[in-house]
Amino acid sequence: MMKITKIVITGGPCGGKSTALSRIQREFVQWGYQVLFVSETATELITGGVAPWTCTDNVAFQKCQTILQVRKEEVYEMAARSMKQDKILIVCDRGVLDNKAYMNEQEFQEVLSCMGTNEVLLRDSYDAVFHLVTAAKGAESFYTTSNNTARTETVEQAAALDDKLIAAWTGHPHLRVIDNSTDFEIKMKKLIAEIAHFLGEPEHLEIERKYLIDYPDIAWLEQNPNCQRVEIIQTYLRSDNGDEVRVRQRGIEGNYIYFKTIKRRITDIKRVEIEERLSQSDYIRLLMDADTTKRQIRKTRYCLMYQGQYFEIDVYPFWKDKAIVEIEVSSEDHAKIVFPPELKVIKEVSGDSTYSNRFLAEMKSE
Repeated sequence: MMKITKIVITGGPCGGKSTALSRIQREFVQWGYQVLFVSETATELITGGVAPWTCTDNVAFQKCQTILQVRKEEVYEMAARSMKQDKILIVCDRGVLDNKAYMNEQEFQEVLSCMGTNEVLLRDSYDAVFHLVTAAKGAESFYTTSNNTARTETVEQAAALDDKLIAAWTGHPHLRVIDNSTDFEIKMKKLIAEIAHFLGEPEHLEIERKYLIDYPDIAWLEQNPNCQRVEIIQTYLRSDNGDEVRVRQRGIEGNYIYFKTIKRRITDIKRVEIEERLSQSDYIRLLMDADTTKRQIRKTRYCLMYQGQYFEIDVYPFWKDKAIVEIEVSSEDHAKIVFPPELKVIKEVSGDSTYSNRFLAEMKSE
């Protein structure tokens, strides 16, 4: 079966994107992928004479940029569907949500209105997002603007922009941040490893740490610029072979996307995960196969980026004193997780099935 995966390589100025794109081409072609690259739209427009300072205003430029970017990606997806290879990787040099970092909220809403779409659909149209932290944060001596004529930011501006870009993508189900805690070569190897892990080479292993925490400060979460709220409805389907099969509605304020996920346990914290996106009609059809012995799980998820770590905080309507926080890691011997001081950890429950969504779905309504 053909599998088309669309990912974003993003990050602050001078984060290593150009080198990363070259490495991705080299590595994944060797693994049997047809790799397609969607060029950075902002640079393409600015070097062609279309810029915020040549258009009427920034909103006019952002509308041009967003429309062109969406259309380019549609063409690449159409081309991918016509190809003979089984595995196709579409790599976007920045994604549509990067544009949000260059607008205020009013301008962003105006662009969405012009496009006739919403933030959830634009953000989650990508399968995964990989953010390369700018050299202006942790590798200042390597920061330069000489390799991109469209780049004009100072070190301070680049660091601030990097934060805005992370905030723009926060809320995506598969966001990974590659920082400058190592030298550049290891940074590139980390990126390739993260992409390979996501693609499932050789198989998609989901390695999660899960913690029981005190009920979080909701006001703090909702005011945090690096946090995004997502509403989730999760329904378990009947399964004859012991696999965990579920469908999920994910989004906010009436704007949703849909997934089907199959999970197969290997160890307490390691599982094989197979996920596919669904149309709304397919989602509704699969609901007819719901496991009626389990209740539907409804939860509010707060996606929080903190010190390069992506926490998912799940708040359930039937718990008033506690919540669950999860973080996906690349290996079982992952370095110590650094929690925000605002989250009060009670204990780790990674291997405790009584805190799994499946177990909660089997509980009688309280």
